[in-house]
Amino acid sequence: MPDLPTIWAGLIALAVLMYVVLDGFDLGIGVLFPFVRNEKRRDVMINSIAPVWDGNETWLVLGGGGLYAVFPLAYSLLLTAFYAPLIAMLLALIFRGVAFEFRYKDPRHRRWWDWGFSGGSILAAFAQGVVLGTFIQGVAVEGRSYAGGWFDWLTPFSLFTGAALVAGYGLLGSTWLIMKTEGGLQAQCRRFAIAFLAVVLGALAIVSLWTPLIHEGVRDRWFVWPNIALLAPVPLLAAASAAGLFATVRRGADYLPFLFTLALFVCSYVGLGISFYPYIVPPSVTVQQAAGPDESLGFLLSGTLVLLPLILIYTGYSYWVFRGKVRAGESYH
Repeated sequence: MPDLPTIWAGLIALAVLMYVVLDGFDLGIGVLFPFVRNEKRRDVMINSIAPVWDGNETWLVLGGGGLYAVFPLAYSLLLTAFYAPLIAMLLALIFRGVAFEFRYKDPRHRRWWDWGFSGGSILAAFAQGVVLGTFIQGVAVEGRSYAGGWFDWLTPFSLFTGAALVAGYGLLGSTWLIMKTEGGLQAQCRRFAIAFLAVVLGALAIVSLWTPLIHEGVRDRWFVWPNIALLAPVPLLAAASAAGLFATVRRGADYLPFLFTLALFVCSYVGLGISFYPYIVPPSVTVQQAAGPDESLGFLLSGTLVLLPLILIYTGYSYWVFRGKVRAGESYH
């Protein structure tokens, strides 16, 4: 029999990664909004994501729904632990979506809708980073119940990871706009990309050193021989991706900076998986312990194996249809 919990853990991890890299760049557009004061440039920024931004959130639904259906114990523990930042994230995404549409429908108050779009994007990104930091710190569990407090998510580490993810999404948004725009806005985004890259690399270094101090298991996994040699390709690939990103931005490339940013995010995500697998609720609940019955997992997998390729095909097709540069005066609305 296949190891269904492990297969499902991989599928949910894929859904979360797809959400981070796809919705990350359109949240990054909102992160950049306060730094771009020109109204026409803001319109181009919005138009670059107008055809795809709502479809990107499909992966959030898939990841959350899959967690609920396949790992009900993990869902109940994590939702309880992350309740406050998750509610903040959802409210921010809702308000951001409303502002996205109303900035066109209500031009007299566009300034306020722009602030709503930007504020919703930044808050959603920050809340996701807080969730990530709280996950890394670990969730207090007794038996099959959450044993922590309401404010366990509110720590210096989680607040730092929240700010770091805002910068990460700003980097994604910058390189997306380098790929999708031209002229003055593109040149401005090249400067943004260099600045955000410096912040992101600093944050990655701090988190990489801070996390082993929190978790002895993570320290043993990364800094004990021979693991330190076996796992060295992951940080080396991350460093190479960062170097490639910096070089291609300075050289004036259009598409490569975004691809190198995606590679940097993937390497960081793989490193996170290496640090904590097989724990789905660190530091005590494993994938096997949190999984539902194999019969349920097998039934759900049969449907997912049909739907997931369709989602991937549709997503790829939509990006292909709306490929190319976005110019001032063009709109998908």
